[in-house]
Amino acid sequence: MVTGPAPLRKIIQALIVLGLVLRRFGYAADLPFIVVKYGGSALWGAMVYLLVALFVARSRPAAIAVTALFIAISVELFRLYHTPWLEAFRLTTAGALLLGRVFSLWNMLAYAIGMAAACAFDPARRIALRPR
Repeated sequence: MVTGPAPLRKIIQALIVLGLVLRRFGYAADLPFIVVKYGGSALWGAMVYLLVALFVARSRPAAIAVTALFIAISVELFRLYHTPWLEAFRLTTAGALLLGRVFSLWNMLAYAIGMAAACAFDPARRIALRPR
């Protein structure tokens, strides 16, 4: 079972690499659009869940999930805000990866799916649900 911050960091790093590989090579590997586009969003949602879990390790998984979903939806809604300097940042690779470029309700659904998967496999959740 994965516990502690070090393994969690490795999982987060693996999700980041997997998401970047999916976005970079997904179409070349003939993966469907929905897998490349929303698979990356689901991985991002799982990463946000795990980042929150890393910082508030003693919280209940449901609280982690709600916090992560709030963060993800806030980032998505932030895409509706436009200023010249923010648009310039969004055109960079870092800006596109961190903030995204286009608002999408479908991304929020993909984030929630990724977070639900991360929560389902969260070791803290497994421990909390274990019969005593």
